Amino acid sequence: MSSEPPRQRLPFEPIANRKKTPKKPAESLENPVKEDTGPQPQKTGPQAQSIPEAVSKRMISRIALFCGLPTLLGISTFFVSYLIVSKGLFDLPNTAVLLVSMGCFGLGVLGLSYGVLSASWDEEVSGSRLGWEEFTTNFGRMREGWRNAKSKS
Repeated sequence: MSSEPPRQRLPFEPIANRKKTPKKPAESLENPVKEDTGPQPQKTGPQAQSIPEAVSKRMISRIALFCGLPTLLGISTFFVSYLIVSKGLFDLPNTAVLLVSMGCFGLGVLGLSYGVLSASWDEEVSGSRLGWEEFTTNFGRMREGWRNAKSKS
């Protein structure tokens, strides 16, 4: 038995364990009978499965910050190192420029993932400034999805 409460499903999250219902044979047109199936499930379609606009904008702004800044630093290392070498301030080894730029580009790749996962996936909640709480929540959801997909195969 789990001690944590059941989590609320996000609006764009697919419904888990959805089973297909077998097709029923066509009924007679003379006496159509409608059965009460109870509460209707939420609509599933492209609109229900898409990421809401507010969440998408939040993700894009975080990606621009956490991925764009390190990428700009990686590009600027080439210009700064060129200026240092061309002005003769001091001699820079090529491997140092390569390693610094690769490090910045690597941080940009990590920032891309962090930007998506650190955004709050709930439309009404904007989340914290750095998004660490949202990152841990969303990363946990992602791991849970991986485990469910792995157990099904």
